[in-house]
This record gives sequence, C-alpha cells and structure tokens, in this order.
Amino acid sequence: MPKIECLIIGKGPAGISLAIYLKRAGFNCLVIGKDYGALAEAETVANYYGLPEPISGEELIERGILQAQNLGIEIRTDEVLNIVDMVTHFEVKLLDQVVSAKTVVMALGKKRERLKIKGFEEFIGKGISFCATCDGFFYRGKKLAVIGSRDYALSEYEELTSFSQDLTLFTNGEVAEFRNNNVELKLNNEKIIEIKGDVRVKEILTERTSYSVEGIFVALKSAGPLEFAKKLGVLTENNFLVVNQDYMTNIKGIFAIGDCIGGLPQIAKAVADGAIASKGIINYLKTKENKK
Repeated sequence: MPKIECLIIGKGPAGISLAIYLKRAGFNCLVIGKDYGALAEAETVANYYGLPEPISGEELIERGILQAQNLGIEIRTDEVLNIVDMVTHFEVKLLDQVVSAKTVVMALGKKRERLKIKGFEEFIGKGISFCATCDGFFYRGKKLAVIGSRDYALSEYEELTSFSQDLTLFTNGEVAEFRNNNVELKLNNEKIIEIKGDVRVKEILTERTSYSVEGIFVALKSAGPLEFAKKLGVLTENNFLVVNQDYMTNIKGIFAIGDCIGGLPQIAKAVADGAIASKGIINYLKTKENKK
C-alpha cells in the first residue's frame, strides 16, 4: 500500500467529504468504517441541498461513497482498535493489520452503546469503565469483567491482562464474534440480569448464577468517540472532542470532525466540517514535510 498521508476513521458524510477534498488536492488517504453510523437509520432525508426528492440516509451515504470511489479513494469496511504508536507517525491497529499514517481524523459520529441492565447507570464511574487504557492501571490485581462480544471487547480484554490475570469476558447472551482470537480467555455467555454493589461494583447477576467482580469494562461493538479519544489522550469537554480552528485535537496530527465534536447534528454541518478541516490538514502535512 502507498504511504497514507491521512487515515480517516468513519465513512459518513464528514469523513467522505474530507477524503474527496484531500484527494482532489493530491493527498493520499484511506477511509476506514465499520458501518454507516446513525444516518443509516434515517428513513428519509429531505432537508439536504440538491435533493429534489427525499431519499433514505443509507442511499445518501452510498452515493457519497461511490463518488469517493470514482475518484480512486480506498474505502474499507474495517474497525480501528487502537493507535499503538504516536511518535513520528501513527501506527493504527486494524482488525487484521497495522497501517501507518501521517495524520488521523476521527469522524466517528456521536454514539455510545449502553447496557439496558439494572444497576448499569448507577455504577458508571463506580467500578464500571469504558476504557482499559485509561483505567486499567487502577484495577491492578483485581477481579475484572469485560462485557462485549466483538473484536473491540477482545482487544480490551487483552490490554487488561497487563493489570490482572483474573479476567472474564461476558458476552451478555450474545454469540462471540472474533475475527482473530489469539488470546486465551475465560468466556461467559450467560445473559446478565443485574449489576450490584454498594459504594462500588461488587457483583454481576446472570440468569444462572452470580459472579463477584471488582471492576467492569464495557466494550460493546466498537469504541465510541469518547472511549477512543480517551485511549489516545485526546481532550474532551461536555462529551465532545475538543478541536482548534483547524479541527486538530490537542495531539498534533490527530483531527476530529462531524457529530463527535458537537454543534448542529445535521448532514450539512458534517459535510462542512470535512471541507473546512481539509485546509488545516493540508497545511499541517505541508508544514511537516517542509521541516524534514
């Protein structure tokens, strides 16, 4: 693969618009997305410029993707699990490989999977965490549970083995779907009924029995914008990622656009973010190149 100048995480309107602007300016980019995000759930879109007749959110996304592909932009259905190196460039861990990029853009939308389990909301921050990188250190030697059934949960489990050997992965009644599983793990497929404790988490109740725990790490499907940002040390405020006028976060070379940075939750705003951010990213790449 040619050297990637910009890795864009998210193939919604913000990410695809950015990719189009970068490609037309002569920069190589790769777009990674696991799915179409919240827009795909929209039955009709009727307030976006240039649509004389309403179309579905899914069709609008697919039109944008086709437009980008016709320009030669590579768009992959994949998942970013982590960024493992951020020194001179970014080594980005995907499901099956690690790719290198000069810049990374988070166009992750605004969504966090939550558990509809009794006691879940009560113990967030009191033994329930969403980030192994952020909080694993505080649970050294503790009895831990990871809740999830996809590769993201497996990645969090693997990271937590550095802090504890007493780990159980609960799929909450779902079938475990791991692309590559090279990790020895303790797996529990029982449906979770309740999370209990007093000041902090102490117990997971399933349909069959109960399990004592001292910490629970939630990793449903893929990492949401906040969880992923915290992994990297990106600043957040009021549940949104913080960016400057160029859409760059506090980490040089990492940018964010779209719903994950707040503002009007509309397609028009997401597309505008992609267009405007392209100028900041291009200037950053040119400056970086000139400093060599």
